[in-house]
Amino acid sequence: MVVTIGLSLGAALFLAVGFVVQQRIAAQEPPNERLSLVLLIKLAQRPVWLGGVATMAVGQVLGAIALKTGNLALVEPVIATYLLFALPLAAIWSRQRLGVREWVGCLLLLAGLASFVAAGNPQGGQGAYVPWTHWVMAGAVVAVLAGALVTISRRQAPYRQATLLACAAGGLYGMQDALTQRTMSALDHGVLAMMTSWPAYALLTVAIIAMLLSQSAFEEAPLSASLPASTAIEPIVGVAFGVGLYHEYLDSSAVALTFEIVGLAVAVVGVYLVAASPIVSSHLSHFRHREHHHRHQGHQGHQGHQGHQGHQGHQGHATDEDALGQPPRPGSR
Repeated sequence: MVVTIGLSLGAALFLAVGFVVQQRIAAQEPPNERLSLVLLIKLAQRPVWLGGVATMAVGQVLGAIALKTGNLALVEPVIATYLLFALPLAAIWSRQRLGVREWVGCLLLLAGLASFVAAGNPQGGQGAYVPWTHWVMAGAVVAVLAGALVTISRRQAPYRQATLLACAAGGLYGMQDALTQRTMSALDHGVLAMMTSWPAYALLTVAIIAMLLSQSAFEEAPLSASLPASTAIEPIVGVAFGVGLYHEYLDSSAVALTFEIVGLAVAVVGVYLVAASPIVSSHLSHFRHREHHHRHQGHQGHQGHQGHQGHQGHQGHATDEDALGQPPRPGSR
């Protein structure tokens, strides 16, 4: 267990750095590219963003090794500590200071998840032998919920939109973690067996969609509006997959169940405190200014294009008249 927790904490640190770097670069992209693959294509042309992805990939590899040595119900909540690394790093980069509210929110989120793990006492599980029909049903539930969150987010204020998109991304990240454990199980039979099995390709598909949602959330609002939400949802979905598909054990006695429910409720309160904090509200003015700037540039570009076309057309008309031997009208040159 000590090795598993150590690997999970290492994964959390690398994930935190990766998330901070990605959000910093994604926030510079035009808002009209949100939820479009164009966003990922343009971000892939930014070396700093790619560095953030590479850093996050290291964290995901460490997390995969942790899942190989432990179970989802233990690894997921420990990896969620990346929030404690990410928000201070983001604050330092943006020359801001986290207030009492933000720290209390972070600690409540992590304390709630820790309470859930301690009360549930996760044990056992088998990741290799799960019928594909069970995967299809579980994946369909996550996909429907994520789609509903994305649909609802389109009619919300920026910070709520970022939070809802992050919740959708967190759900997919939780499923991604479950698929990672399944893929690592296939690796026991060799690399070829892993590359020719469906979980590897399902994992890649889910990872791309989750990244698109998370980058769209990062583009919409500051990190503190999105990361706490995905931090809370990812382990919950991961634990659900662990218990529902891998038959991992969670204590379901009355006392344990009470602490598990209370822990989740406390985690939700922590997410709310951070996502609705004054720091998020103050940062949103920057994002609104950026959106207005891009719209203003687009409007000016459209007007300039029309003016340029009109000027060219006018010059062309004058040239035609000259070619016919007729004198140009005053002011045509």
